[in-house]
Amino acid sequence: MKLLSIAVPCYNSENYMRKCIDSLLEGGEIVEILIVDDGSSDNTAQIADEYAAAYPSIVKAIHQENGGHGAAVNTGIQNATGFYFKVVDSDDWVNKEAYMKVLETLEHLLGGDKSLDMLISNFVYEKQGASRKKVMQYRHIFPVGEMFGWEQIHHLPKGKYLLMHSMIYRTRLLKECGLELPRHTFYVDNLFAFEPLPFVKNMYYLDVNFYRYFIGREDQSVNEAVMIKRIDQQIRVNKLMVDAYEKYDLRQKELNKYMISYLDIITTVSSMMLIRSGTDEAMKKKKELWDYIRSTDRRLYRKLRYGLLGRAVNLPGRGGRKMSVAAYKICQKFYGFN
Repeated sequence: MKLLSIAVPCYNSENYMRKCIDSLLEGGEIVEILIVDDGSSDNTAQIADEYAAAYPSIVKAIHQENGGHGAAVNTGIQNATGFYFKVVDSDDWVNKEAYMKVLETLEHLLGGDKSLDMLISNFVYEKQGASRKKVMQYRHIFPVGEMFGWEQIHHLPKGKYLLMHSMIYRTRLLKECGLELPRHTFYVDNLFAFEPLPFVKNMYYLDVNFYRYFIGREDQSVNEAVMIKRIDQQIRVNKLMVDAYEKYDLRQKELNKYMISYLDIITTVSSMMLIRSGTDEAMKKKKELWDYIRSTDRRLYRKLRYGLLGRAVNLPGRGGRKMSVAAYKICQKFYGFN
């Protein structure tokens, strides 16, 4: 059994996937690399097959009809044989020194008396044209270098959230919790970083800058103009996160608080993109989103609507919408929008 399975969703990735895969190959034989070609029309499939032929004991090439990022991640989970599971997008890469430390830590914890459910590490925004690289680290939030539970997390400031880039899950946990990301939908990485959390009991934070998150392509899904164009998919993910939260009776106070805070940020992002769109149709969609939250879970609605961010994105009139830019700045800090 492999130690770590890494899924690499690829769609028309011929120009950058080699850098990603080459960085992952540094892990050697204890790693399984699942290259999921999601119906690409360029040379992605051929490149995947080349790697599978050159490294048959490490790389597996999987070809499927186009289903979007979520479908590729689902395929990765279904085919994973490793004890732990990570997603690395095809335009991103990992740092070799940190990678070695991650693998060493996972191997050490595998023999412990408690099962590790999630390993957390730092990631770096490799923003195109930026002279200084922003690092998302958690050293003042989580205990460093030890196993811990939700009760040991007391406060996560706005902007300090677990994203897909910072997370490695236990593979069986993902399968047992029934995670299935929607097809043909962007922004599903938020569901990946949110929906399994009620099943996570034991965590470990490794303070290394492991994942390198490239950001800056004009067609990238977190580009603001692209987000506005795809706002219906952002709203869909937002609603699915509300559904996932409402499904569980979260008696663990710190976990409940964290999941509400995450939803606060995501709903703010959705609302701000609709405000930035500036159309009457967008304003109707914004109202419909907030009405959906209220009809699904009134307690959650009150927490979100009457918190600082909820008030900021629901100020009345054109003047109120202009004032909402302050909330948008928080979202920029969190997501690193272009």
